[in-house]
Amino acid sequence: MSNAVLEPFADHRGPLTVEDDFLVLDDTIEQADFTEPVLGDEQGCLASVLMVQGMYCAACADTVESALQGVPGVRSAQVHAATRRLVLHWDPAQTPLSRLAQTVGKTGYRLLPLKQALSISERLAETRKALWRLFVAGFCMMQVMMYAWPAYVAEPGDIPADIDQLLRWASWVLSLPVVFFASGPFFSNAWRDLKLGRIGMDTPVSVGIIVTFVASSAATFDPLGPWGEEVWFDSLTMFVFFLLGGRYLELKARDRTAGALDHLMNRLPQMADRQQPDGRFETVSVRRLVVGDVVRVQAGQVFPGDAELLSDGASVDEALLTGESEPVLKRRGESLVAGSFNLAGAALVRLTQIGAQTRFSQIVALMEKASTEKPRLAILADRIAAPFLVLVMLAAAGAAWYWWQIDHTKALSVAVAVLIVTCPCALSLATPAAMLSSAGALARGGVLVRRLQAFEALSRVTAVVFDKTGTLTHDRLVVSGWRVRDGVDRTALERRMLAMTGGSLHPVSQALARHLEGRELEAVPELQEVAGQGLLAQWSDGARWRLGTWAWCGLSPADEPLGQGASPRVHVADASGWLATIDLSEGVREDAAQAVAALKALGISTHLLSGDRAHAAQGVAARVGVDHVVAQATPEDKLAHVKALQAQGWRVAMVGDGLNDGPVLAAADTSFALGHAAPLAQAQSDFVVQGGAVMDVVNTLLLARKTLQIVKQNLLWAAAYNAVCVPLALVGWMPPWLAGVGMAGSSLWVIGNAMRLTKATNPSKG
Repeated sequence: MSNAVLEPFADHRGPLTVEDDFLVLDDTIEQADFTEPVLGDEQGCLASVLMVQGMYCAACADTVESALQGVPGVRSAQVHAATRRLVLHWDPAQTPLSRLAQTVGKTGYRLLPLKQALSISERLAETRKALWRLFVAGFCMMQVMMYAWPAYVAEPGDIPADIDQLLRWASWVLSLPVVFFASGPFFSNAWRDLKLGRIGMDTPVSVGIIVTFVASSAATFDPLGPWGEEVWFDSLTMFVFFLLGGRYLELKARDRTAGALDHLMNRLPQMADRQQPDGRFETVSVRRLVVGDVVRVQAGQVFPGDAELLSDGASVDEALLTGESEPVLKRRGESLVAGSFNLAGAALVRLTQIGAQTRFSQIVALMEKASTEKPRLAILADRIAAPFLVLVMLAAAGAAWYWWQIDHTKALSVAVAVLIVTCPCALSLATPAAMLSSAGALARGGVLVRRLQAFEALSRVTAVVFDKTGTLTHDRLVVSGWRVRDGVDRTALERRMLAMTGGSLHPVSQALARHLEGRELEAVPELQEVAGQGLLAQWSDGARWRLGTWAWCGLSPADEPLGQGASPRVHVADASGWLATIDLSEGVREDAAQAVAALKALGISTHLLSGDRAHAAQGVAARVGVDHVVAQATPEDKLAHVKALQAQGWRVAMVGDGLNDGPVLAAADTSFALGHAAPLAQAQSDFVVQGGAVMDVVNTLLLARKTLQIVKQNLLWAAAYNAVCVPLALVGWMPPWLAGVGMAGSSLWVIGNAMRLTKATNPSKG
């Protein structure tokens, strides 16, 4: 299908139909938002991340996966129940994506691009349907309870038979919309699963609803028949209402747990104002923008791509990248990043990177991989859930048979209660709900989680290994001290030094230029830079200045006023000799010592691995308080040291930022990449600390421990709930309506407990 045919769909502003979805999925321009090539063994295949609409549990995820298995062109399909995301590896040469969407559609689910699925219109439509069903069930339940109440409080014979029968008929009529409308999702999901030869979580619920309604209807039509005189319309409508209420609250809660991730990933605008050659602006889809386009971004809007600022200035919120909400003032010519907010006034920018090449897209890719991963505990729970449902059906049948021998009027309510109360929803949600809540909280604070499984590993860490440069220190030198010859005008000295260093890319020159920024500079007619030595300047007054090593400046070691030390130094000299000496040092991150002290307080051993010289590494270690130092370490040495620690029983977290940290980041039990780390370092790490704050490592570790506590609480609750409620249902002490309350309540408790983590933006205080 050609892009020309699909062009009208690219800028579609309204809600799309199902047929439109298939066209959008096959549009290569639209696919760029949710599809990327797969490298390695699956070269030639594409990987797409789509939202599965209509699912809510582990059994639903299993159904979608099973529908795609064995389909020509499908290499793998994995669905995450908590986020409803499908990760699909497929071969475009064998099948179009629309055909795979149709295959999933036959099972009752709908595949949507993430931006469309997360759009306001889609969310409102889904919420509106859920509220209508809940309203119908609640309204009818109250009316049925009103008609059933006299039978509970009246003595035998108080209600005439004709009035009693009239109340039953009224209850039956009011139960019809509950069964045939409000309960629709239960029946459609159960029927879909049965057609595929599976038992889903809605199967026992649907069986319970149908059996209760049929038996109560039979008793209403023929009070003297084999089903007796008992009717359960009140229990039926009540547990449907509670189940729908639980599902609705669960939906909203899950939106909140994964909402932080969804909000960040859906941050870019759909449309942008592009400047035309005549200076006018046209509104176009951001997918139609190309590098070099000039775009106008209004106050409160998001920059659609990485860009260069053309306006005089702009106030920008870059919290997505740094975790800091303080506005950043940008000047003309400075760079802007996609996904950041323009806070004040319209800004004119020229796009330098768009689409997958932007920093924002790299962040989204990291977050998508995390949100589609199944943690080990969640996989185990999903495996338990499927056979558990079979046992539920067998237990309900056994209970019905047993009670039929004793009291056939009670057999129905016991069987229905067992079917409803034993739904394993809470078990399946226990782990992913907690981990996604934590991932969302960290994302708001500028820490991206690449692997949800890393929470479990991080919670058990006993040793943290740091790289030095760019991790505990800034990746640049800073001026730490001055010594100037007596009688030298320091102001004039600084002006000339700024002129000499301003055009050099050497780290020492850049450190001096940053330190002297803002001072007036004196024009230098001639300037020469000699690699490895320093700078030579010829001034208009005839003076010749040298800036660099003591040898370059013509000084002997004895001439150096402070002697030779471990810290890097740069000297300035003229024809008469020494003028000044400037001490330089690696700028230790402001919170490095605090972070190391916090780790020690938690009983965690700290190590520093550096390729730098011993005195430099030991100096940084002493300043921040690290216990163990290994200097002049090659990447192989770092890897060997981490493996040696692991062999001794330590659980190691590695914190680094450079290309040479890739192997050791991958080998550690869990790992962090700090700041704008090299792509390889980010690819091998479990957590990416956007702002570069070392304390974020500590806070993430504390949150990981709290997350595992919540997971254990959720799993314990799910187990305890079934251990208590199943026997109560089997012995007939739990009516169907109470079983519905218990089933909904258990899932809500798990979600609510996990939601406590969404507020843990600073775990060290929580």
